Amino acid sequence: MQRLYSTFPGGWPGIGLLLLRVGIGATLIIQGAAYLLELQDLRIGTWVVCLLLLGSGGSLVIGLLTPIATALSVLGGLGVTFMYFPAPGWNFLNGNPLTFDLLVMAMASALLGPGAFSLDAQLFGRRKIIIPRSSASRSPKP
Repeated sequence: MQRLYSTFPGGWPGIGLLLLRVGIGATLIIQGAAYLLELQDLRIGTWVVCLLLLGSGGSLVIGLLTPIATALSVLGGLGVTFMYFPAPGWNFLNGNPLTFDLLVMAMASALLGPGAFSLDAQLFGRRKIIIPRSSASRSPKP
C-alpha cells in the first residue's frame, strides 16, 4: 500500500477523504442489504454482486485495503447496472443508486488514497525509523 500512495494526508484533506469513503461505503452497504433482502430470485450472480457490495462497502468505511475495495465496488456497481435488479421497496435513493456518479466517486477514492484516518494508514503508512548509533562507530574519547 505504501508504494501506491506517497502520503496519507491528515487534517482537513484527511477528513474529506474519510467523508468520501464513508459516503461511498455506507451507500454500498445499504444497497447491498436492500437488494439481498428484497430479491426473490437468489441466483449465484445475485449473491456475488450483493456480497461484493457489502464487502467493499464495509472495507471502505473502515479504510482497509482501499484500492482493492474501490475496485470491487466498481465491479459490484457495474454488476448492478448491467444485471436486472428491481429497485427495493424501501429504497431511499429512488431507482438504481449505483449510477455513474457513485462509480466516479469510487474511482476518485481509489486515486486519492485512504487518508490518515484509515486502517491503511495505521498498517501501511510512513514510519519514522530511528537507528541508534553503535558503540563501535563512536570515536574513542581520551
